[in-house]
Amino acid sequence: MTNKRFRMKRSLFALALVAALPLAASAADGISYNYVEGGYTQTNTDGADADGFGANGSIAIHPNFHIFGGWQNQEIEDTNVDFDQWRLGVGYNHQIAPKADLVTRIAYEKFDAGQVDFDGYSTEVGVRGAFTDNFEGYAMAGWEDYELADGEFYGKLGAQVKFNPTWGLAGEAKFVEGDTQWFVGPRLTW
Repeated sequence: MTNKRFRMKRSLFALALVAALPLAASAADGISYNYVEGGYTQTNTDGADADGFGANGSIAIHPNFHIFGGWQNQEIEDTNVDFDQWRLGVGYNHQIAPKADLVTRIAYEKFDAGQVDFDGYSTEVGVRGAFTDNFEGYAMAGWEDYELADGEFYGKLGAQVKFNPTWGLAGEAKFVEGDTQWFVGPRLTW
């Protein structure tokens, strides 16, 4: 009997998700919070630099809310030492102009370099807008705090050139005191 109830609850949950899909795509004109991207990432610091690859994604779960996440794996230059960075959070978007959203986000952050492994959080606010049908950009200001380091402010700039409604090329630069992180790669939007 409990198996039947579980299947019924699962079916109702799936039906609710399908019913919510038309609502999940609501944002300022030309902006979608449904995407996945992957590509090259690099970190430049006052000390050693690192580079590698990463992936990011976002899924709209409501007209004004989205879940986002990201992962990077980078190797420190001239060493065999690599590290992973994870990020998972929730964002709120509010249309402030026909082609612009105010965006706020909060996320769990994780840094893992083998023996050095710690957790943290970040919060950010900014504006994301579609300048033309084929070009969008964003500017964010944020705060990140890890358990083994003092918290610090950062700035983030990003853009996407859209080849068509589905495919584009995305790029981002994050600026923290003594540290600049870069990402560039293809984006699949739906």
